[in-house]
Amino acid sequence: MDFDLTEEQHMIREAVREFAQSEIAPRAREIDEKSEFPADIFRKMGELGLMGLPFPEKYGGAGADTISYALAVEEIAAASGSVAANYNAHISLGASPIYLFGTEEQKQKWLVPLARGEGLGAFALTEPHSGSDAAALKTRAEERDGMWVLNGQKMWITSGSVARSVVVAAKTDLAAGSHGVSNFIVPADAPGFTPGKDEPKMGMKGSPTSQLFFADCRIPKENLLGELNQGFKQFMITLDGARISIAAMALGLGRAALEHSLKYAREREAFGQPIANFQAIQMKLADMATELEAARLLIYQAAALKDRGQRFTKQVAMAKLFASEAADRACWQAIQIHGGMGYSREMHVERFYRDNRLTLIGDGTSEIQRLLIAQQLLKEM
Repeated sequence: MDFDLTEEQHMIREAVREFAQSEIAPRAREIDEKSEFPADIFRKMGELGLMGLPFPEKYGGAGADTISYALAVEEIAAASGSVAANYNAHISLGASPIYLFGTEEQKQKWLVPLARGEGLGAFALTEPHSGSDAAALKTRAEERDGMWVLNGQKMWITSGSVARSVVVAAKTDLAAGSHGVSNFIVPADAPGFTPGKDEPKMGMKGSPTSQLFFADCRIPKENLLGELNQGFKQFMITLDGARISIAAMALGLGRAALEHSLKYAREREAFGQPIANFQAIQMKLADMATELEAARLLIYQAAALKDRGQRFTKQVAMAKLFASEAADRACWQAIQIHGGMGYSREMHVERFYRDNRLTLIGDGTSEIQRLLIAQQLLKEM
């Protein structure tokens, strides 16, 4: 396996890093403190071509590969978990299902504006009574007078209150279980669609996570995404791809925690010398760096398999599981290295820790990843 990045991948990483560090990082604390959604940053990202990075140019994208997209997510996350969360949800959850399963007409109408950065996309799957048990959703869609009519409630929807369009999972055959689910493209101005409150969260406070309500929400018949009753298969494929980017988001947060810890350890003195000279600190730094590098290789492996069109369910579950938990350990150790200052909101590391906790939950919890890995292993025997 070739571990070297291509020239194009290098260029994308450096361009995103420069933008993230100059435009996002200086505002990261303010975004968090004020729970502010930075719409202007996303407009700039659209101007740079980042909002459609992995989609073909004919749909308004940049035609980049999945590794390039993972690199971009990592760099944005290293600057702000909040911005990375919206970016990840926009591409991996809001736009990708339209690219993967939409008709040509749907791609032109819905994907092209998203890829150009004319608005954010979102994906509405989770409900108050169905999280990991995605097939237990209760939102319903019925055909009436040549329209689809949706009724139900969603929650924990990233960008739900600020999205241009939302892909919504709903039951279309109540007796068929997971084989009776379909996905629909719902525009923000659809009659009967009302965003609810944004959740007050532990971290990623600048990323709106919304309740959504559908009360006789009417959308055109052509807004059915793909085939009827194929929604469960569609969102399982979508979530596989999304786990690459949420793993990259964890990697970016963990890397930022490591970089801040290295800087602090060189500057902070105790007993007449920098604390970086003490083996206890060195061991922490070594463990952080080793685990994050291993996470990076797992992410690149899953991304490479996806780009080659090969099955990657097991590999991406491993990448998401390991990267999120490695970043969790790295952020925790960063607070330890900073000591009392690490517990202060004056330092960035406490925000990295709070932000990263979502990566162990979103797009499938660590427990679900372990089940997926085990299931794939048992199938291979």
